[in-house]
Amino acid sequence: MNPMHPNHPPAPPAPWVPPSETEQLLHEAALRGDLRARLAALAGTELYIPAPRAEVDARPDTVTWRAHHDPAGFVCRPVLTRGMLPAWHPDWVFHGVSLRWAAEFGWSDPGVLLGVNVGTPGQLLLPTGPTDLALWQRAYAENDRLPENRLLALRHGALHGPLAYGLACGAHLAIGNAVPWNEVGTVCRDYTAERDQLRDSWGITDHAKWRRQLDVLLEARNSPPEPDFVLRARERLAAGLGELPSADLWRETAAGHAQDLGADADTVKVIEDLVRRITRYESRFRADGLLPPDGRVHTTVAYDYGRAVNLARWGLSARYCAPADAEAAIVYAGALAKSAHRSWEDFSAGYALGRVLRFDEEEYGRFYEQNVLAHRLLAESEGSPWRHIPWR
Repeated sequence: MNPMHPNHPPAPPAPWVPPSETEQLLHEAALRGDLRARLAALAGTELYIPAPRAEVDARPDTVTWRAHHDPAGFVCRPVLTRGMLPAWHPDWVFHGVSLRWAAEFGWSDPGVLLGVNVGTPGQLLLPTGPTDLALWQRAYAENDRLPENRLLALRHGALHGPLAYGLACGAHLAIGNAVPWNEVGTVCRDYTAERDQLRDSWGITDHAKWRRQLDVLLEARNSPPEPDFVLRARERLAAGLGELPSADLWRETAAGHAQDLGADADTVKVIEDLVRRITRYESRFRADGLLPPDGRVHTTVAYDYGRAVNLARWGLSARYCAPADAEAAIVYAGALAKSAHRSWEDFSAGYALGRVLRFDEEEYGRFYEQNVLAHRLLAESEGSPWRHIPWR
């Protein structure tokens, strides 16, 4: 039969593919009729309530959860999982809530359901009687949320090309923030939390301030200059000697160069101490697999470039920029990272060193452990961009 003949039967629709792990779990549980598994999946993820941006800006501490009257004849209060969020819109934002929050909302009408992903192939309707709400509370209490131990991705997110490459350079923070590494869209985190974080941690309250901070990161000027100063001194010594210098020679050379540039005694001491700290961190990196046995860090600019990727995502989520602005910044950060580093592993080690020198104070605490965990996930996970996106 001629496939172009008007009487040829249409091809069957492609089966629905859940966009992320959460929707996959919900879909599989629905096929089994497993309510407990559905509640477990909902308990382990953030849920989103749509709202007009003007309303949220006027009352950022208030969540207005409107009932939805569906043409199919039911009434519900709707929430969306992350993978089912609509396209980014400047005037529509989302509150992030939990299943426990929903259980405590105050349901007065048993005829109003909880509607999860209403109107999509993954639609789920849950009754809201007292026994049902108790089950939600129990599911939330029983299902630990361990966001730092997973590499998340969206199946419809960027997976190849320059945008995916840039997003992969921000994957360390994506893992720490429990968000998909490859998403540039409606949310990164909840709208209000995003704006609060940008204001409190970065001093960002509008587009101009976001752009200024982004440019500082893209120019690798947010991190202190001393780490790269001493790392460059070691690279110059290695090039001249034909081998790595001893730690003593490296320290003396870096300190002497600082003196030649007019540094005072306190700054020279900082340089000497920094060489010692980097030597100890690199030794620990080798023991923990962030560096190969004979590896070393060449530069720490990865830390600024990786954060630039995330600041672009945060600015988009907070509506301080448009998608084109965020995507351009992410692609540019990826290109800068590619020019400065030699491999994904090299980038990761540079990012880790920049971060621990800034915050860890040789405590090998959470800032250090987060780097180790992210590096291992990215190196070992089957779905890691390191396995699917070549560095060069």
